[in-house]
Amino acid sequence: MATTTRTDEDVVALLVRQHGEIRSLFITLEVATGKLREDTFRDLVRLLAIHETAEEEIVHPAVRKASGGQEVVEARLAEEHSAKEILAELDELGPDAEAFDAKLAQLREAVEAHAEHEEQEEFPRLRAEYDEKKLRTMAKAARAAEAIAPTHPHPGVETAAENLLLGPPAAIMDRARDLIREVLRR
Repeated sequence: MATTTRTDEDVVALLVRQHGEIRSLFITLEVATGKLREDTFRDLVRLLAIHETAEEEIVHPAVRKASGGQEVVEARLAEEHSAKEILAELDELGPDAEAFDAKLAQLREAVEAHAEHEEQEEFPRLRAEYDEKKLRTMAKAARAAEAIAPTHPHPGVETAAENLLLGPPAAIMDRARDLIREVLRR
C-alpha cells in the first residue's frame, strides 16, 4: 500500500490521514488470508515505522515548544516505545504465527489509543502554536523524513537525535531486508 501524497496538506492533515490509512490496514489485516494478509501486514509495519519517525523528528520537537508540550510529548514517546516493542514482536513472528492475532489486537489497541491522544492533545497544540505556512513546511519535512526512515520498528529509537543518528543505517538495513523478502516471496 503506497500512501497518498498530497503536497497541499499541512502536517496535521498528513498525520491524521495516515492514522486513517493505519486503521484501514488493521481492518483489512484482521480478515485477510494468504498473500493479502502478508502484504497488508508488511504495509502496516512500514507505514507505522515511517509515520512514527516523522512524528519523532518533526512533530514532537515542535510540540515541546508549546505550552504543556513537554509532558504531552513524553507521554506520546512512552506510547510509541511500547507500540514499537509489540510491532517488533509481530514483525519477528509473522502473520501466520499462532500468537499473531492476540498480539495484533494488543497492537491495534495501543496504536488507536496513541493516535487518539495525538489528535486530541498534540495536534491542537501544533495548530495553536504555528501558522498554516509553517504547518505546510512541517508536512514537507515529515514527508522527507519518511522517505529515508527505517521501514521496521526500532524500539529505543524515539527521539529526533536518535532518529538522525541511528535512522539512516537502520533504514538501509531495513530496506535491504525488505528487498530480500520480496525476492524470496516471488
